[in-house]
Parts: sequence; C-alpha cells; structure tokens
Amino acid sequence: MRKIPFILFILLAGFFAVLLLRGKDPAVVESAMIGKPAPVFDLPAALKGKAGFSSRNLHGKPALVNVFASWCLACRVEQGALEKIAKAENIPVYGLNYKDTPQKLAAWLQKFGDPYTAIGADRDGRTAIDWGVYGVPETFVVDAEGVIRYKHVGAVTENDYRDIFKPLLAELKK
Repeated sequence: MRKIPFILFILLAGFFAVLLLRGKDPAVVESAMIGKPAPVFDLPAALKGKAGFSSRNLHGKPALVNVFASWCLACRVEQGALEKIAKAENIPVYGLNYKDTPQKLAAWLQKFGDPYTAIGADRDGRTAIDWGVYGVPETFVVDAEGVIRYKHVGAVTENDYRDIFKPLLAELKK
C-alpha cells in the first residue's frame, strides 16, 4: 500500500520528462485555434462611446485580441505592456470583456489604462468559449487575414513583448 504513491509519482515524473524531452513545455496550454480563422462574432460595445468588436475588425493588419475582466487581478498587470505593444507596433488591440459590467469596466479602465481600439461585451462568455479561452487574461495574435497565430495564457509582461510578441509581429508585418 505504501508503494502506490511512489509509483504514481514515478509515472507522473516520467510523463513530464517525456513532454520536456519532446520539446513541449507542460506549462504551455496549446490551442486548437492556432492556424485557424478567428471565430465569427459580433459583440456590442462594452461601454458607451467605445466601439463594439466583431470578427470583421480582424482583417487588413495584424492585431491583438485580449480577453480580460475588471475582476481579474492578473489583467491589471498587463495593461502597461498592452499599451506599449499597441504604440510600439502600431497595431490595434481589441478587448473581449469577459462577464463584466459597464460600471466596473469604466472605473477599471480609468484606473489601469485603456490600450483598446474597441471593446466588445461578452457578458455570457459565449464568444470566449468560441475562442477556446480557459480563463482570463488570454491574448491572441491574429494576422492580417484574420487567422490566429499565437495564444498567450496569463498576463502579458514586458519580457513577453520583447521575447514573443515583438518578433512574431515583425514576421507578420512582412
């Protein structure tokens, strides 16, 4: 009976070792959406005076789609990095506001910054499900043809911008 936990440990350690040896990071959540067109959707504006967001916005130039909410603590961390990417790369950052209220969102954007070109209200979370979102924040890179090229799970940081987003966006702009 005492050997069962040890055997389970060995099996799990072996599984993760195989993943690492195959070049797969077990911390990375893969997305079936990579290489596929963005889902078709049309979300109303999350706030008065701000444009809504639809799949039609995702054609013509590369863009970021950031799934976020005012109640998400990690989302606060990434606002500065998203603003930097939008300005430095001259690309739109579209917000998919997940299960939020306009009042809380407005106060949150005023406090933490607003890098968004447009913000769609995904009040019931259906559009996020269509994107394959597991939780917030998640950020997608979409190419000029509307095809999803990258999915980032968690808060986008300055290091993520430098190491992942900047090279990828440079490639997509060619």
